[in-house]
This record gives sequence, C-alpha cells and structure tokens, in this order.
Amino acid sequence: METRKVQVTGGSTYTVSLPKDWATANDVSAGSIVEFHSEEDLLLLSPKDEQERTEGTLDITGLDEEHELTRAVMTMYVSGFDIITLESSRITATQRRTIRNATQGLVGLEVIEETSDRVVLQDLLDSSELSVHNAITRMRLVSLTMLADAVKALVEDDDDLAQDVIERDDDVDRLWYMVSRVFRTVLRNPTAANDIGFPRETVFDYQSAARQLERIADHSTKIARIALEVEGSSDVEGEALIGLQEAAVGVPELAMDALLEDDSEKATQMANEARAMIREIDAQAREVDNEIRELDDPQRAQRLGLVVDSLSRTADYGSNIAESALQKAAPRPN
Repeated sequence: METRKVQVTGGSTYTVSLPKDWATANDVSAGSIVEFHSEEDLLLLSPKDEQERTEGTLDITGLDEEHELTRAVMTMYVSGFDIITLESSRITATQRRTIRNATQGLVGLEVIEETSDRVVLQDLLDSSELSVHNAITRMRLVSLTMLADAVKALVEDDDDLAQDVIERDDDVDRLWYMVSRVFRTVLRNPTAANDIGFPRETVFDYQSAARQLERIADHSTKIARIALEVEGSSDVEGEALIGLQEAAVGVPELAMDALLEDDSEKATQMANEARAMIREIDAQAREVDNEIRELDDPQRAQRLGLVVDSLSRTADYGSNIAESALQKAAPRPN
C-alpha cells in the first residue's frame, strides 16, 4: 500500500499525486481524465472509460455439445460483456439454435447480427435498469413456491403440477444469471454500484443469497422429477413430508426477511432466529427419514429419502442466507 500527503493549492483545492506505476499500468498520463466515485468514507478513482459498451469475442469452434456452448454464452454474459461476438469458420445450424435458446434464458440479451461465421449478441439493458433487490425478491417467491408445489405434486400424484415446477426453474435461473452479471459488473466498475443504488458489499450479500435461492429451486425441480416417477404418498407419508417442507421453508423465509431488513438490530435478531431453527429441523428430518426407511418398497423408500434430503438442504441454504444477513447487518469498521 502506498500513501500520499494531501496538499492544498490555490487556497481551497485539495490535491494528491497518483502512484506512477498505477498510472502507467492504466494508461493515465498528463491530460487523461479520471473518475471519482464516492462510497461512504471511501473515494474510488478509476480511468474514464471512453468505450460505452464492453465487447468480448469467443471462438466457438469445437463447441458442438449443447451444454458446452450454452455454458460459454452464459459465462460471457455473467462476465459483464455488453456485446458478445461468437465466431467460427462455419457456425452450424445446431450451434445457432443452441445460441438462440441460451440467449432466451438471459435477461436483456438479444441476437443483433448473424452471418455464416459469427453471431453477435447484445445486452439491451444497462445496469441502472437492473434491480438486484427486485430480482432476489422474485427469486424468493418463485423458488419457495416451487418447493411447496413440488411436495404437493408428490403427495397428490399431480404430474401436471410437477411439470409446471420443472418449467419454473428456468425463471429462477434467468434471475440468478442477471444478479451474477450485476455483481461482477460492480466489482469492476464503481459507477455501476452508484447506478443501481446499492453499495458493493450489499450487492455481494444479495448475490450470495441469490445463489442459495437458486439451489432451493434446483432441489424443488429434483423433487418434482421424483414426483413424476413415483405414485402418490399415503396419508402418513404425505403429512410427514408436508410438515417437513413447511418447517424447512421457514428458515429461508425468515432469513430473507432479515436480509432485506434495514434495521440492523432487528435483522440480526431474525437472522439468529433462522439459524437456531436448523437443529429442530434436522431432528425432524431424521425422524421422517427413519419412517420412510421402514417402507416395504426399498426403491420407493430410496426415492422418498432423496426428497427428505432436499428438504433438509433447503433449511441449510436458508441458514446460509441468514449468515449473509448477519454480515450485512454487522457494524462497518472505521
């Protein structure tokens, strides 16, 4: 760490010199324009970005598998590129279809140009139009509703409801990628944090919580797929699984309340209450799991055991959100 002494010029202007190594590495010289970003007691300095849109190019030659190409598009999006050019000597029809499908799963991204050897994607939204607060609030509603519906579909043998839960997972994934994109953007560009109206630490806490909600949605989908494979549960099984689901979902519900609470003292209290619920839920999960193991059908017992595990993990993910809430509510060091 280098230090500089603040000086006064002209009787009213405070000045400080820039480290030469930093200036050279960032192409800052006499006449360059730099930007200052105020963040509570911090003043961040960065070279002025003359390029309004961040562009990135990726060679997709050899990315013939759908999951590989989809992952590549999503990685470029999350990395914060505004314009993404995908190039190859010849882009196949299958690759084009995969690119279009991947684009539809990402907020704000559209195909703006297609030729035989490249596809250009552009993010049509800027950071000021993306609300991470609204995104995680929506993720909370969708993922926790998915969990309740997945267990209901299992207990009532409702295949239509199970399929609907599986389809809703795409909505959660779309929001998760958007939150991740905003998070990486504010890490690189302090201006983006000002645009969205939250400190970078808060964006980090929201991104951490969003990750847990995305995992809850994944486990909801897992339960829904099991619901498609097994027949409806007995009254005893159904009552036990619904009871465990209602107890487990209480942890992320309370933890999210704590995360979104502006009163630090109240947020800390709620977060600690959410974490304290884990021990009782673990005991309840073990009890339900023991009941399931006594079923006459070993295969069915094994499938329902996976459901119990997913519900238990949901509570654990809620505890992780509570930890983020505690971090957000903690006093900031001077």
